Amino acid sequence: MPFGGDGDRCPRRDEVVAYLASYAARLDAEIRTRTRVVEVRPDGKGFAVALEGGQQLAARAVVAASGTFGRPYRPDLPGLAHFAGSVLHAADYRTSEPFAGQRVIVVGAGDSAVQIAAELATAARVTLASRTPARFARQHILGRGLRFWLARTGIDTAPVDRFLRTPPTQLVIDDSRYRAALDVGIPDCRSSPAATAARVTWPDGTVEAIDAVLLATGYRPDLPYFDGFGALDGQGHPLHRDGASLTHPGLVYVGPEWQRSLSSNSLRGVGRDAVRAARRLAAHLARS
Repeated sequence: MPFGGDGDRCPRRDEVVAYLASYAARLDAEIRTRTRVVEVRPDGKGFAVALEGGQQLAARAVVAASGTFGRPYRPDLPGLAHFAGSVLHAADYRTSEPFAGQRVIVVGAGDSAVQIAAELATAARVTLASRTPARFARQHILGRGLRFWLARTGIDTAPVDRFLRTPPTQLVIDDSRYRAALDVGIPDCRSSPAATAARVTWPDGTVEAIDAVLLATGYRPDLPYFDGFGALDGQGHPLHRDGASLTHPGLVYVGPEWQRSLSSNSLRGVGRDAVRAARRLAAHLARS
């Protein structure tokens, strides 16, 4: 289903919500919202799906499409477990107001880290801390949005395992505001520190009192219903090839980051992966 509007402008929240609601209304499918799956397990030639509240569903096939933004990643940074100040993830951030006048460290070097740090710096004293410096890509090139060029050049859809081999370094998509903010030191940038109590020690030995640490450190696959199922690796990532489970016939994935391409975990790319997943399931069901 095409997404309307100006293709060179990022859609706003309400536009995305309206698109998803319209998409769902067109589906010939039963849709249950506020329904959490707590467990999936093999059952004969299919699967048994346990829902929160005790209800059970039987299925010949399962599509795991809960994506990669439901489980914030909180790395075990040196001393962070003993830090007495406020520690939160970018998923919990809403506005800069609660941090007014505070000393804050934002950990990360991606879009969320840079954007949140720049916004916080208008109300607090902020440092962007990361292992490597943020790298920027222009949001518009020759009058067209970056995603237009990613699609036109084929980079957006190139299979990772065939052409890219390893995912490219994350870039901050910039309309010139964020690079400019970092260039003048609002916020400033440093290497990641070690934390003790309500203080941090920077790599140069400087010790400083800190009020809050905000982790803009990304997310991991949100697949808790597969615990003990044998479908995931030790880090909780699905064992699959091109979206098809390597451990359970009849199970496919849609939406994981780098499932197949740069855009696999976004609205602009998930449709292509969904078509491939549907074809694989159709072939499996025809054989079973």
